Amino acid sequence: VLGFIAVALGLVTVYPMYYVLILSISDPAAAMTMRVYWVPDGFNLDSYRLLVRDSEMWRAYLNTILYIVPTTLLMLATCLMGAFPLTVKGLRFRKWINMYLLIPMYFSGGMIPSFLLIVKLGLYDQPLSQILPACFSIWNIILTKAYLSSIPESLRESARIDGANIYQILLRVYVPMAKPILAVISVYTIVGVWNSWFNAMVYLPHTTWQPLQLYLRRVLVENTQDL
Repeated sequence: VLGFIAVALGLVTVYPMYYVLILSISDPAAAMTMRVYWVPDGFNLDSYRLLVRDSEMWRAYLNTILYIVPTTLLMLATCLMGAFPLTVKGLRFRKWINMYLLIPMYFSGGMIPSFLLIVKLGLYDQPLSQILPACFSIWNIILTKAYLSSIPESLRESARIDGANIYQILLRVYVPMAKPILAVISVYTIVGVWNSWFNAMVYLPHTTWQPLQLYLRRVLVENTQDL
């Protein structure tokens, strides 16, 4: 029964992607009727040829990858550096630091202060405007802290007795054991950056540095991209 349910859920999840695929390679006249359900009706790759020739699409793809890689690496670094000290029970003002992190997680300055900050930092219409604001997440720091707190304290003490300093304890003891949560945060970050478009629309007025999602928005929503 569980196997049947898993297969059914898998088909429900995969079919929309399969439907888009067969619709994209079907004959345009048949695709316009929206009656292609299981197999392609005819065969036509003209849409793909148009996209492959569009240099703006490739530039948008490159921009998106440019934002994903450094943002993910910086997100992992900030999560580790923010969460690891909070696992030390003897850390001074630990309670106040946790409160300091929780408050801005629920309350933010809003879009206008963020926009003014980006402009004052000289990041407006620059690729760093998509990387720096997205490389820090209090929620991810809390997730990382919860996972690191589950690692036995005895491992830290054993490493300290063996002469390891705080950096060696972090890199050689905690990081190898934190691979599952780091993988989860990496997936969250990659998917989030890949799907993001609003910040790019606000901070990147020119198409030179705009990501793929804004390109798709111009094609599918605004109908301003001439293919």
